[in-house]
Amino acid sequence: MSLLATLSPTAIIAAAPAPQGGGFSMLLFPIVLIAIMYFLMIRPQMKRQKEHQAMLGKLQRGDEVLTNSGIAGVVTEIGENFVTVEIADNVRIRVQKAAIGNVLPKGTLKSA
Repeated sequence: MSLLATLSPTAIIAAAPAPQGGGFSMLLFPIVLIAIMYFLMIRPQMKRQKEHQAMLGKLQRGDEVLTNSGIAGVVTEIGENFVTVEIADNVRIRVQKAAIGNVLPKGTLKSA
């Protein structure tokens, strides 16, 4: 066989092994992997974020809150982006609304 015959496209195609498993099965694995990631990671995070936004929307003066940094206090003022929290008598701090982690049941801070 000549060198030109071995380099021709038909000779290369004829010498290549036939693919095993087909193209659909190769695409099925990444699709299943993405679906599993969506249901185990992305969807629960979106649900938690939606619940947190709803909690911040219901926030009002007098609510007892716990910030993400662990500071507990009573909401005294609510702004568009910031919340003033009274953590002791006449000691107030301003925190971002997103820093509010939980709204505590009424009377929690008085019992502590």
